[in-house]
Amino acid sequence: MNQEKMIEEVVRQVMMSMKNDSDKEIFKESENKSSGVEIDAKKDYPLATKCPELVKTPTNRKLEEITLNNVLNGDIKSTDVRISPETLELQAKVAEGVNRDAFAKNLRRASELTVISDERILEIYNALRPNRSTKQELLDIANELEEKYNATINSNFVREAAEVYEKRNMLRKD
Repeated sequence: MNQEKMIEEVVRQVMMSMKNDSDKEIFKESENKSSGVEIDAKKDYPLATKCPELVKTPTNRKLEEITLNNVLNGDIKSTDVRISPETLELQAKVAEGVNRDAFAKNLRRASELTVISDERILEIYNALRPNRSTKQELLDIANELEEKYNATINSNFVREAAEVYEKRNMLRKD
């Protein structure tokens, strides 16, 4: 195998592992386009190798399009290699199929966050650290997540954090 083919294979394997490793009541609120796709966790895992036609990027690129040549010639951009909410939902179904419900919930939570900028995610993360925010600031973030991004799973998580922080005296004092 020549060096370019080896590098391409390594890139493909890394991409597949990123797709494979990438959040029941509250989690039923998640809306995903792939929810109608049936997955057999034992037969279809890993999705990137067993069902690559189901794995698409947010820019609708297929896995087979993500090659070293396409990266080097500029046909594949960084936005083309991000995971999509649909792929995360498929991964959640695989996790549920092997009784890893907590992991499935995390994948669904993550799928909601894919539409939020990295900068805003970091701001929210910092706001959720103990003693960094008031209860109202956390509730405002929860409302933003729900109303602006339709991220109901995460908005409920932030509301719950606000309640827990209040009970444990972990809110910032004004």
